[in-house]
Amino acid sequence: MKKKVFVVAALIISSTLIAQDSQHANDSSFSALDDVILTANKYPKKQSETGKVVTVINRQQLDRSNGRSLADILNTISGTTIIGANNSPGTNLTASIRGSSAGNVLILVDGIPVNDPSVITNYFDLNLFAIDQIERIEILKGGQSTLYGSDAVAGVINIITRKASAKKINITAGLAGGSYSTFKQNVGLSGTNDKINYSLGYTHLGSKGFSSAYDSMGNASFDKDGVNQHAVNGNLLFKLSNKIQAKLFGSYSYYKADLDAAAFTDEKDYTVANDNAQSGVGLVFNHSKGFLHFNYLFNYVSRNYLDDSSYKSSPYVDYTKSLYVGRTHFAELYNNWKWENWELLAGIDLRYNNTFQRYFSTGSFGPYEPTPLNEKMSQISPYASIIYKTENGLNVEAGGRWNNHSVYGNNFTYTFNPSYFINKKVKVFANLYSAFKVPTLYQLYDESAGNADLKPEKGTIGELGTEIFTNKAFRFRIVGFYRSTRDVILYTYNPITYKSLYRNVSKQKNYGAELEAAYTAGKLSIAANYTYTNGKTEAAFDGTGTELSKDTSYYNLYRIPKNAFNLTAGVQITKAFYVSALLHSVDKREEFIYGSSPEILKGYTTIDLYTEYKFNKLTAFIDLRNITNKKYFDWRGYNARKFNFMAGINFRL
Repeated sequence: MKKKVFVVAALIISSTLIAQDSQHANDSSFSALDDVILTANKYPKKQSETGKVVTVINRQQLDRSNGRSLADILNTISGTTIIGANNSPGTNLTASIRGSSAGNVLILVDGIPVNDPSVITNYFDLNLFAIDQIERIEILKGGQSTLYGSDAVAGVINIITRKASAKKINITAGLAGGSYSTFKQNVGLSGTNDKINYSLGYTHLGSKGFSSAYDSMGNASFDKDGVNQHAVNGNLLFKLSNKIQAKLFGSYSYYKADLDAAAFTDEKDYTVANDNAQSGVGLVFNHSKGFLHFNYLFNYVSRNYLDDSSYKSSPYVDYTKSLYVGRTHFAELYNNWKWENWELLAGIDLRYNNTFQRYFSTGSFGPYEPTPLNEKMSQISPYASIIYKTENGLNVEAGGRWNNHSVYGNNFTYTFNPSYFINKKVKVFANLYSAFKVPTLYQLYDESAGNADLKPEKGTIGELGTEIFTNKAFRFRIVGFYRSTRDVILYTYNPITYKSLYRNVSKQKNYGAELEAAYTAGKLSIAANYTYTNGKTEAAFDGTGTELSKDTSYYNLYRIPKNAFNLTAGVQITKAFYVSALLHSVDKREEFIYGSSPEILKGYTTIDLYTEYKFNKLTAFIDLRNITNKKYFDWRGYNARKFNFMAGINFRL
């Protein structure tokens, strides 16, 4: 009872703190209907002209998140859960939208898909991004495989990198420090002239951290697990003529993190070194009816694990070393045309994935070194989308993609997105998508469990909702969603034959609703969102490794809350002084336990406070997180952050 009273009181107090002047009217993760977005159609388009569900995190919000990671920020978006966001720095992070499993949310960088073919589910590590090098983020929900191909089953997260300043030379720099001996430094240089614009940024983050594993015995012997990261990002845009632009871009991110052996289990000298290098080129031709785009990206990822210590967390293993390397090539050509009431997008993309994986260990049973995994696959996909719109507010989009995969063959996806904008104030929409996720190289070719006969996972996704935008003062969106995925790939194990195998053996269904609202009146502004998510899995597999004679159903939203709520509040006390509050609340979640019943993780509520003060070109900030020092767990057996803070200054010339 006391907890409920406290939460209600916190909501009331927070709501009275929210205020922003007109220049901060868009300082909300729930973007306005007339915002220009890129991700919904692969070219700039007003949000009022699409029925797709898009949320925008703008640069101003990122400026006011200096003490946070990308995962922290995404974790407050409706329907979005970043598993591991609140754990020790360097924790492995996976993105989930609307209860999706790992690898079913596609990460984009400037609209180009990135993934890691060396991991089991193909997801991309969000730790590799520094928010100082991001211009804005667009989260597009629903099945987006027609435009973006494999893995876009539940949605895409488009990370748009920093753009050049309109000035000839612009310099930014920042310095921050805080809890867990955390220190961050960043510097950026950008500019524009008649023919060239450029942007270059560097960020360093170091933290001693805290023990990743939870010390359930309370003997205080667990060591701290820290992280050390360097990230560089740059792009160079050439204006070759009035109609042609060329772009060179690249990034490099490296971080080394301390690891523990397992849940509740400490490890003193277990580390992972992560490298990611990206380089690419883009070309845009502006013609009378639209734009012709060409993009190429090479993406390299490596993870090097080393446990080389006299400290042994296991009596059976003395030493382990493993290397996981992923390489991807992505090339795409597409064009959009615009006529009076029609728009057409048509394109084709080519993807090539390769992985090399090696593992070695030695212990009481002697050395163990399986055959290295060195495999590749490719796919080519033509796609098209057509839009019809009328002056009275009707907008209908339909499209399809044909995918040819080097291992399993062909599959097809479609999208149908009708919407109607009433009096420029209310938009209603009903979306129907299909989406797919190709089997990963590990699932196809792993020595012990790989299955080259796997088919792609296939999803059917529906959305129904409305958005209200009466004026700049009030915005509201409610969306109901449903996703059914068949041929889901699961790891299975037969305890009689000791045979393990990845198989297409299950169906998953997820459903729920999202509510988002934002209100601004003069200097007062409030933004809140609530998400309900539920789902189940149907499979001839009981979740413990034993196959059954007939299908059984079980709950499948592990670590995903059924109910989640976020409230953001801020006040521009003076032109220079700004204060905000964030309340984040989730209810209980289930944690999967192999060979046993799931364990319940308790729900929790945290409150954060942020303040900044501007001195001409200098901004000083303090970010206080979990101010009630709440003890909670997002991941069974692993610590989450209690009260912590970051403080620093940012400079702009």
